[in-house]
Amino acid sequence: MQGNRSIRPATREDEPQLVRLIDEVYREYGDEVDLEGYDRDLLDVEASYREVGGEFVVLEEDGRISGAHATQPVDRDEGVVTFRRLYLPPRNRGTGAGKALMDWAVGWSREHGYRRVEFWSDTRFARAHRFFAGYGFVRGGIRHVEEGKLSFSEYHFSMDF
Repeated sequence: MQGNRSIRPATREDEPQLVRLIDEVYREYGDEVDLEGYDRDLLDVEASYREVGGEFVVLEEDGRISGAHATQPVDRDEGVVTFRRLYLPPRNRGTGAGKALMDWAVGWSREHGYRRVEFWSDTRFARAHRFFAGYGFVRGGIRHVEEGKLSFSEYHFSMDF
């Protein structure tokens, strides 16, 4: 990592900044955060992630949240975890911040006994998809999501550890 960056668990106090960060990314694609629908997990990261055995972290830079990433168990018996909420503002893309967050998520998953990660990513996030491929994730099928105010398509990505 570079500069004054650190990865730490997200707190309730971070939730407004997380909403702003993710909304900033959504607006690049003509969308906005929907806290009554698809994005309601952002209103309580403790309940949505930690209480179900996952984790939600923020990348902090000079006291400001400049990235996020999260893990959630899918099937503990089968060793499957999902990644969610990998978001960076435009100024942090290509700086190693995404790799640091992905390294954290993969490390967390391995430490907790997971053997496979599967996740979905909006089809419009082409730069992220190139990053995922370079990291070793395999792109699979596609699905369409209609939830609340949001309507979009996603690609499936996976990797075995």
